[in-house]
Amino acid sequence: MADYNPNTETTGLIGWIDQRFPLTKMFKEHMSEYYAPKNFNFWYIFGVLSMVVLAIQILTGIFLVMNYKPDASLNSAGVPVAFASVEYIMREVSGGKYLRFMHSTGASAFFIVVYLHMFRGLLYGSYRKPRELVWIFGCLIFLALMAEAFMGYLLPWGQMSFWGAQVIVNLFSTIPLIGPDLSVFIRGDFVVGDATLNRFFSFHVIAVPLVLIGLVVAHIIALHEVGSNNPDGVEIKALKDASGKPLDGIPFHPYYSVHDFFGIAVFLFLFFAVVFFWPTGGGYFLEDNNYLQANSMQTPVHIAPVWYFTPFYTMLRAVTDPLRYIFVALALLAGVMAYLRGNMPQKSKIKVLAGAVILALLLLIWKSAFVGFLIMGAAIVVLFFLPWLDKSPVKSMRYRPSWHMGLLICFVINFLILGYLGVKPPSPVGGYVAQVGTLIYFGFFLLMPWWTSVGEFKQPPERVTFKPH
Repeated sequence: MADYNPNTETTGLIGWIDQRFPLTKMFKEHMSEYYAPKNFNFWYIFGVLSMVVLAIQILTGIFLVMNYKPDASLNSAGVPVAFASVEYIMREVSGGKYLRFMHSTGASAFFIVVYLHMFRGLLYGSYRKPRELVWIFGCLIFLALMAEAFMGYLLPWGQMSFWGAQVIVNLFSTIPLIGPDLSVFIRGDFVVGDATLNRFFSFHVIAVPLVLIGLVVAHIIALHEVGSNNPDGVEIKALKDASGKPLDGIPFHPYYSVHDFFGIAVFLFLFFAVVFFWPTGGGYFLEDNNYLQANSMQTPVHIAPVWYFTPFYTMLRAVTDPLRYIFVALALLAGVMAYLRGNMPQKSKIKVLAGAVILALLLLIWKSAFVGFLIMGAAIVVLFFLPWLDKSPVKSMRYRPSWHMGLLICFVINFLILGYLGVKPPSPVGGYVAQVGTLIYFGFFLLMPWWTSVGEFKQPPERVTFKPH
């Protein structure tokens, strides 16, 4: 037996497995011998909660698929088969309505914990060196999650599902030259119909979840390779004892695993309270219009995506000709400033200035609808560059000037306002607020190289600040 793996330290069933699969080795590397900083706080619970919600979504999705039919044709009662199958799950399947409510509530819960997880990254600089790849994997997870949620939103084949998909897919038709053909390719037809439903169903239950799980695994592996960040931004691997263990670290298991189990218990209590007593979330988790079957001949009075997409949807709607001209002026200003004050060779300055002029001309030529589509996409893409936009000499907000924290709070409030405007019908006042909010959103990131480098910074400690409790 020793010929298999003479290095195994366990016996019995676990020893038999270890000789064929590195179970104990993996448990030690990622749990019992993975050293995490001593000073984790409340904000570090949302990573594990996102994994819990992912498990909930996969499990409930499996049982929902057993009774769901992705068919847009009408049955004998004149009801779309897909819509009727959802009603069948809700009314006839034992526990079906709870499965559906868990899945719909889970979608919103997923974005809540992911947004809070990303806020913690902004708060403590978790995207800074050496965790750039961890952050990039996280942003890719966010993108995959948005694609998964959008495609799943079409499946109930309700009014808002149908018309929401119609609006978003039609955005691709605004792309110059290839737009109309691309939108037909995405739909599989000239209108949102049975082909669209089937391909979205396939991506929702097979393709995107596989990508999402792979990205989550890559995210965790990258995190455990460089180690977790902490509220002080101190690298605990810098100071080790004689045995090579970090002086300011403790094993993830059992210390943080117990901590996480408590957080999971509290989260599940709140989660099931919503599922059992408030599953529609006041119309934010499940809209009233989605209890009406899809009707291509009757447009809802107000079409809006689910709440977790609304900040970006507001930016899309905000781009009219006046805001487009502002972006033109800002592009030219940025090019001129880079040419006059940029710390780069003369040839590079000329290239940057030429690029700014070309961008400004394209913004003038392109239609506002396409520019809005670009702005909506850029609002997500800019997150990928955060590790290189932040020029602060320290990671954590604890040791930055107090007004840096004020800017972050203003950014969060602005993001919430954009989200609120997205669920409301368009209005003149709301349009102006949305335009200002869009400029604030991009200003926060594009001016980050400047504002993160100015002010009076505190000296971070050499070791983490920790108070046992």
